[in-house]
Amino acid sequence: MSKFDQVSDHILRELKRDGRISNLALAERVGLSPSACLRRVQELERSGVIKGYRVVLDPASLGIGFVAYITVGLGDHSKASQEAFERAISRAPEVVECHNVTGATEYLLRVECADLPSYKSFHTDKLGALPQVNAITSYVVMGSPKDERA
Repeated sequence: MSKFDQVSDHILRELKRDGRISNLALAERVGLSPSACLRRVQELERSGVIKGYRVVLDPASLGIGFVAYITVGLGDHSKASQEAFERAISRAPEVVECHNVTGATEYLLRVECADLPSYKSFHTDKLGALPQVNAITSYVVMGSPKDERA
């Protein structure tokens, strides 16, 4: 993008805070005319800086009362093993994030379930049943004082 400056940065901060803000309100906040602001936003979208807009859901309203981060170690470090694991994880609705990481394990997962029994079922019957998996460590989320995912 040719015009990534302080104004563009300000636009992005405002959109990150409220992706549904009207162009008129956004223009006021960043000190541009509405037409100039709209052009900036459209350029940020075209250039791929803005990849999309999302809604932030309330987990409790959806029946999600249990969140855990899980490190997963694989027994085989081949590309085929990683691809098979990733395919299986992509089909698990409990897994809302899957990251291939460096360190002692290969993957970091964010898992959201209704409660501890449903997590145990996922842990034992789905994740633990995958032939690629040889180590699982769970970190139960007790609270999230800062969470900027959207």
